[in-house]
Order: sequence, then C-alpha cells, then structure tokens
Amino acid sequence: MKTLSIREMRSRLGCLETLVMESGEILITRRGKPIARLLPIAGRRPKPDHADLRKTMPRLTTPSEVLINADRDER
Repeated sequence: MKTLSIREMRSRLGCLETLVMESGEILITRRGKPIARLLPIAGRRPKPDHADLRKTMPRLTTPSEVLINADRDER
C-alpha cells in the first residue's frame, strides 16, 4: 500500500491511475492522518483498440453512401 499526502496526490493526479494499478491501494492522508483509500476496480480490463472494435462489428451489406442519401432524403 502506498501512502500519499493531499499535496502529493494533487501533484500526481495525472498519473493516479497508474499509481493505483501498480500499488493496488493508495492511502491519502492529511497532516499524517488517513482520510481516504483508493482501490482499483476488480476485474478491470484494458480498453480494446479501434482495430479490435472494428473486427467485432458486422460488415454493412448496403454501402454507406446509399444509407446517407436515404437519410438525407427523409429530412
């Protein structure tokens, strides 16, 4: 478990996610007394990249230009 003061936490806010994932738990203190505890969410998966998302989507049978023109004609 890593311990950070409020001031340290504010200065490291940009990398807080990395700190939590590395240490597993962060204890936040004010004047040496604990005030909060940060824990990673259990079972968290990394986000898939764009190529992985495209692979899971079915391919369109109708070209997109036909769909866009039909949508514009309805307006």
